[in-house]
Amino acid sequence: MADQSTPGTSARSTRTAPSSEASPGTPSPGTVSPGDAPQAVMSRRRLLGTAGATGLTLGAAGAAVGYAAAPSPAKTVPLTSVGADMAMFHGKHQPGITTALQARGHLVAFDLTAGSGRREAAALLRRWSVTAQRLMAGEAAAHKDTGIARDAGPSSLTVTFGFGHSFFARTGLEKQRPVALDPLPDFSSDHLDKARSDGDLWVQIGADDALVAFHALRAIQKDAGAAARVRWQMNGFNRSPGATAEPMTARNLMGQIDGTRNPKPAEPDFDGRVFVPASGTPEWMANGSYAVVRRIRMLLDDWEKLSGPAQEDVIGRKKSTGAPLSGGTETTAMDLDKTDADGNLVVPVNAHARITRPDQNGGAAMLRRPFSFHDGIDATGAPDAGLLFVCWQADPVRGFVPVQRKLDRGDALSTYIRHESSGLFAVPGGAAEGEYVGQRLLEG
Repeated sequence: MADQSTPGTSARSTRTAPSSEASPGTPSPGTVSPGDAPQAVMSRRRLLGTAGATGLTLGAAGAAVGYAAAPSPAKTVPLTSVGADMAMFHGKHQPGITTALQARGHLVAFDLTAGSGRREAAALLRRWSVTAQRLMAGEAAAHKDTGIARDAGPSSLTVTFGFGHSFFARTGLEKQRPVALDPLPDFSSDHLDKARSDGDLWVQIGADDALVAFHALRAIQKDAGAAARVRWQMNGFNRSPGATAEPMTARNLMGQIDGTRNPKPAEPDFDGRVFVPASGTPEWMANGSYAVVRRIRMLLDDWEKLSGPAQEDVIGRKKSTGAPLSGGTETTAMDLDKTDADGNLVVPVNAHARITRPDQNGGAAMLRRPFSFHDGIDATGAPDAGLLFVCWQADPVRGFVPVQRKLDRGDALSTYIRHESSGLFAVPGGAAEGEYVGQRLLEG
């Protein structure tokens, strides 16, 4: 849980649709958002068709518009802003990396079944890509759609695909496995459940509507057919767009503003930190990224026994505003050398925000894009809750690994969290029109 902030972590501002070649580093590439509602009433099919084809802004931002109990086709109410937002499937990068945080998410890993190899994997990625493209556009799945999301718009749905270390041996593509995909080192704070770690294939689903997200999950699971089986699945959530009066950095289940120092797309070195360059190796990973996925349990009962000031010392920031303990606002640079009247460091030496700073880790940085989770109460009566940590980087050896090693050696927060599962996945660049995700690997 590094002290870095995800771009666009709260209410979305109005955006326009870009071309299919999404410009790198935009907070929400390929997202269509509504502006002022038109006077004429439009059907959902016509609305989505218009929005997708022309980028016309539709709906009333923040309007509390619903459907009548039994509306006639001629009186269908337009979608509100949240429902009409649409991310593009095709582009330079896959969606779901720099897309703004979504309210609902599903992370799911698959293993190829016995007898499934490169040919079956290619057919599966082709099916998945078609399904993702249709659902992200607000359309039904191509085959046997469940109808779960028939009343909703795209709701910023994104579907992102990645390959685990074991995928390459299963498909006879060991020579194409990136060096950056070598297994993560062991960390002393790990308590990993192998059954909920790793996997041949990984899918990240995010949307601003729970039914839209679940609809995509069911479609992806059904498309797997006999080629792959689910290894593990995790479900998460974030604050809903529009729930705060103004855009702000998200809070986690500890109540902390979580992620103030994330790399920003406007920064000149953003692409170099997050995405594999076009000239990188292997060639099929051009414009792709590496995702580290961790289920981090928060020991909330222990955490909530701490006083407010004690919690702030653990993090190194004010709980109310996210400002560093050295003073200022959330975005004020932290003064690591500032001391109090007794000569003590204002930001404790083991504060989480101090340890995770890029300038304390040789410049190491990663784009964090997490979901919170709550999976009920465990046998002791404690909440099984925490963070589905997902971070993106051009190379995990230069991103996640050095920061986690530093945290492993003395982070004050480590007493109150537990890393319970882990995965590392190679996420190829976006698919061009007419391509499926991973085609350059599987057919190269």
